[in-house]
Amino acid sequence: MNIPSAISIRDLRKTYAGVKGEPGKEALKGVSFDVPQGQIFGLLGPNGAGKSTLINILAGLVVKTGGSAEIWGFDIDEHRRNASRSIGIVPQEIVFDPFFTPYEVLENQAGFYGIAKQLRRSEDLLAAVRLSDKRDAYARTLSGGMKRRLLVAKAMVHSPPILVLDEPTAGVDVELRRQLWELVKRLNDDGVTVVLTTHYLEEAEQLCDRIAIINHGECIANKPTRELIEMAREKIVSVTLDKDLATPPRHDAFAKVEQTAARSVEVTYDKDRLTAGQVLAILQDQGLVVQDVTTREADLEDVFVQLTGSG
Repeated sequence: MNIPSAISIRDLRKTYAGVKGEPGKEALKGVSFDVPQGQIFGLLGPNGAGKSTLINILAGLVVKTGGSAEIWGFDIDEHRRNASRSIGIVPQEIVFDPFFTPYEVLENQAGFYGIAKQLRRSEDLLAAVRLSDKRDAYARTLSGGMKRRLLVAKAMVHSPPILVLDEPTAGVDVELRRQLWELVKRLNDDGVTVVLTTHYLEEAEQLCDRIAIINHGECIANKPTRELIEMAREKIVSVTLDKDLATPPRHDAFAKVEQTAARSVEVTYDKDRLTAGQVLAILQDQGLVVQDVTTREADLEDVFVQLTGSG
């Protein structure tokens, strides 16, 4: 059964003008994908791949060069107001007036959207992000984690069905990351479609239902997370031997061999060519006695590196 699209992007292009006769930079080169309603959707890519440009086009901060984009069924050119009301953006940078209280930040943001006072949800949003006890504190006195949560509440004042988080955990500690992901999952459970960009690939692997990867302005992958991970061809066998090795074992069928300790090696192999049992048989044919063995399946990082060529 097809899931309706929360965001639909078709052949989206953006070329920034050059300076002093220099050619312009083509940031997006005809990107197309759909974000299914109700999912957590990962938008990944190396630095400079075009992710922020794409998000800024959706937010109305950058004017596209070509193509189309719809937010909750509203074209961003023909129905800009309705498209804007259907999406909330949480930027990577912390942006609000430090001399306002959290309650005032949310009230002002609601006013920008023309929400009548009796319809505003400032108190409920502060409770949702666990900032009710900081309602009347100056925003500048909040901790980094509180400021991040306040940004999420600010993006939700107009009750958008779509929430976009641009690198929300960049440079924050483990506990704050955990709190933010708990909040994101609660919002998603309540029916909010979430679009997430992050460099923490293990988080994307755990959180996202579907992932698109952008590289050099092009969408090079767009699959359910499990299908994307299964694209990785390589697998690793770690073995512990009965004696020290002078040099690591070699074989033409191995993609890579790394000696990790005096008696330990990691063999990377193409799972379409070999099995773990065949790897062990090759090692034994070379006179090596294996005492212990573990295997590691590919993860999202392996696929990301494989597709983007990023080290």
